[in-house]
Amino acid sequence: MADSGGVSANNAAAGNDDEEGNTAPFPETVQIGGSPEYRVERKLGKGGFGHVFVGRRLTGGNGRGAGAHEVAIKFEHNTSKGCNYGPPYEWHVYSALGGTHGVPKVHYKGRQGDYYVMIMDMLGPSLWDSWNSAGQTMSSEMVACIAAEAISILESMHSKGYVHGDVKPENFLLGQPGTPQEKKLFLVDLGLATKWKDPATQQHVDYDQRPDAFRGTVRYASAHAHLGRTASRRDDLESLAYTLVFLHRGRLPWQGYQGDNKSFLVCKRKMSTSPDILCGLCPQPFKLFLETVVNMKFDEEPNYSKLISLFDVLIGPNPSIRPINTDGAQKVGQKRSRLLNDDDDSNARKKIRLGVPATQWISVYNSRSPMKQRYHYNVAST
Repeated sequence: MADSGGVSANNAAAGNDDEEGNTAPFPETVQIGGSPEYRVERKLGKGGFGHVFVGRRLTGGNGRGAGAHEVAIKFEHNTSKGCNYGPPYEWHVYSALGGTHGVPKVHYKGRQGDYYVMIMDMLGPSLWDSWNSAGQTMSSEMVACIAAEAISILESMHSKGYVHGDVKPENFLLGQPGTPQEKKLFLVDLGLATKWKDPATQQHVDYDQRPDAFRGTVRYASAHAHLGRTASRRDDLESLAYTLVFLHRGRLPWQGYQGDNKSFLVCKRKMSTSPDILCGLCPQPFKLFLETVVNMKFDEEPNYSKLISLFDVLIGPNPSIRPINTDGAQKVGQKRSRLLNDDDDSNARKKIRLGVPATQWISVYNSRSPMKQRYHYNVAST
C-alpha cells in the first residue's frame, strides 16, 4: 500500500483508468444477485484491490439501504491479486462482519462480465478529506471524538475475530452530508483484514514473524507490521494512535522518506521516537493512549473502555452537539463501572518501547536472489 492520501466521495476522479494489465472496460449498468439495475456514474476512488463508482438506481427506490437511489459500487477484476481463488477475499470479511458497528452494509454482490461487483451504502468524505478541506487541521475535541468512536468500532470488529490491518484516515469515512448519518463514523476497505482468533479453537493465533512480508500503509503501520510480525489487536490500535496524532498535528515525523529502504527508515524512526516527543504538541490523552498501545503484548486483550475514557476530558458533555457521533463509544462506556475496581497495577509489565534507541533492534530480510539473508540493525548506530 502506498504512503499517501486516499480517495473517497469528496475527491472523485474522472475517467475510466483500469488497473495495470487490465483492459476490460467497466460496465455502464450493473444488475447482480437480484439487485435493481444501476447506472455506473462518476468514479469515487481506487484502492489496492479495486475501483469504486457511484451507482444510481434506474427505476424506483427510496430512502437508504438496499432501496437507496444512490449507492457505491466496487469493481474488482477477476484477474486481480485479491481474486486468485475466486470471489474477492474482502467479500468473505464483509459477510463475517455483517451488522457490525461502524462497518458499512453490503446489499448485493455477484459477478458481471470480467468483474466481481459489490453494491454497498454510499458514504461521505474520509477523515483525510475532512482534515484537508478544513485547512489541514482539526480541533482537539474533534480528534478526541474520532478516537472514542474509532476505538468502539475496532472493538466491534475485534469481537468478531478480525483485525483490520490498514487503519488510517483514508479508511475512516463519515456518512453522507445532509443525512442523519453525516456525523457517523465508518471503517472501510477490508481487503487486508486478518483473523486474530482461530475460529476452530477460539484461541489466539500463534505468533510468527516474516520480516520480508509487509501489509498495510507505511505511514500508519505499527512497528510490528514493519517487522513482519503476525497481526493482532494491538496493531490496529497503534495505527489508530498514529492516525490521531496526524489529524491533530498535521504531520508525522517519519513522513518524507523515499526509496527502496523507506519502510526500514520509517520503522527505525517510529521505534526511536518516544510518546513524549511524538505527542509533544498534543493534549495528554494522546500520549497516554500511545504509551498504552505500543506496550501491549501480542495476545493481550485491549481494555477498550479504559482507552476510550482517556479522551473523556476533551469531549463536550452534550452528545447531540459533538462533531462526531459517539453512540458506539457511549455503549462501550456503559461497561466502565464494573471495570473501575480492576487493579491494573497487579498486572504490571515491562515497558518494551519507550523510544530508547540503544535497546531497539530491527531485523529485515534481503529477499533478492540468489539467497535470503537476515540483517540486524541497531537503530542507535545505523
